[in-house]
Amino acid sequence: MTVLNTVDDQQVKVREGLVQAARDMRGELIVRAERVERDTFYDGAVHRWFQEAGFYRMLIPEAQGGLEVDLATFYRVVIELARADMSTAWCFCLSSNHALMFGNWFPREIHDEVYDDGRLIAASMYAPTIRATPVDGGWKLDGTVNYCSGIPYSTHFIGQCVLPGTNADGSPRLGLYVAPKDAYRRLDDWGNMLGLNGSGSHSIVFDDAFLPERFMVEDVNLADYGFDGHSPGSLAYGNPMYSGRHMSSFGIGVAALTIGGGYNALDEYENIMRVRKTPLPPFAPRTEDPDFLRWYGSALVKLQVAEAALFHALDRWMDAARANVAGTETFSAATDNLLGGIGRELVVQTWEAVDRDLYRTVGASASRRGERFERVFRDLAQAVGHRNPQLKEPTYRLIANEQLGLA
Repeated sequence: MTVLNTVDDQQVKVREGLVQAARDMRGELIVRAERVERDTFYDGAVHRWFQEAGFYRMLIPEAQGGLEVDLATFYRVVIELARADMSTAWCFCLSSNHALMFGNWFPREIHDEVYDDGRLIAASMYAPTIRATPVDGGWKLDGTVNYCSGIPYSTHFIGQCVLPGTNADGSPRLGLYVAPKDAYRRLDDWGNMLGLNGSGSHSIVFDDAFLPERFMVEDVNLADYGFDGHSPGSLAYGNPMYSGRHMSSFGIGVAALTIGGGYNALDEYENIMRVRKTPLPPFAPRTEDPDFLRWYGSALVKLQVAEAALFHALDRWMDAARANVAGTETFSAATDNLLGGIGRELVVQTWEAVDRDLYRTVGASASRRGERFERVFRDLAQAVGHRNPQLKEPTYRLIANEQLGLA
C-alpha cells in the first residue's frame, strides 16, 4: 500500500510540475509573442524549453519514453501557454496532442519506430487532400495539405488520403497515414491571417513521396473512427486513454486553447484597469469604478464556468474510454458528437465573453497594432472561425437525432 501511495504522490508531483513549468514561462512567452507572430512559429529556444520541461512527451506512453499524464494535465498546460500567447500554445498543442491519437489509431507494430523513445511530435489535418497510389512495398503520395498547425517542429505528419476505388455506396475510399518529415516539404505560406499567425499552420507538399505499407491504415474515415473495446494503444499500454474517440477530444482541445486566450485577454484588461482611469468624469481609477469591476467580474465568471465545463467534459470522455475498454459500453459516435459539441460551445461562449465584456469596454488604445489585447483579440477571432467551431450547427442536428433515436 505504501508503494502505491508513493507512486501516486510522484505522479501528482509530475503533473503539478508540468503545469507550474508552463506558468513560469508566461512572462517570457508574453514578451516573445510579437516576434512569434512575425516569424510564424516560436523559435528554437522556446522549443528547447518545451523539450526540457517534458511538454512534448506528456501524452506519449511511458513504455515509449513518454510521461503518459492524464488529459486534464495536458490541457492545463495548454491553457497556461495560451494565457501567455495563443499562437505558441496552438502550435504546441496541435502537434503534441496527436501522440495520443497515434497510439489509438495505428497498429502496435509501428509504435516503437514512430514514437522513437518519446521523440514523436506530429501535426495532423483530417481533410483528405492527398492521393495515394499503390506501389511496390507501399504507397506513393501526391498533393498539398493546408493548415498543418504545429508542423515546424513535427517529426511526423498524420493525415487522410484518397485511396483508389470507391466504397459500396459510391463514396471515395479513404486512408489514414503517418508520414515521417522527410516525406513532405513545408511551404513558407503562413502568417497572413487575421490571427494565430504564429501557430505554425503552414502547408505541406507530398511530391511522388514514398510511404512504406506499414504506415498506412486503409479504409478509415477519421470523422467516425473508433474501436469497440481495446484499441492498439490501450491493449499495448493498459491505459484506456488510448481507446477514446477524437472528434470530441479535438473540439475540447480547441476550447482549452480559447479559454487560455480568454484568460490572456482578462489579464491584460486587469493590467489596463490598474493604470488607466475611466473615460468620463470624475476620471476615477478603473479599479474603483463599479462598471469596470462588473465587466471584469462578469468575464471572469464566464471563463471559470467554461473552464469547469471543459474539465467536466474531459472526465466524461475518460469515463467513456474506460467503459469502452471494460466492455460495459462502447465509446459511441453519439458520445463523441456530444462531447465535441460541448467543446465547440465553449469556444463560442469564451469568444462572446471577451468580445462583449472586455473588448467593448477596454478602450480604443488597447486595439493599437502590437498591443497585447489587440493580438489576443485577433487570435480569439481566428479561433472562433476555425473549421471545428463551424461544425457546431451541423453537429446539433446529429446530437438531436442520436438523443431522440431518430434516423
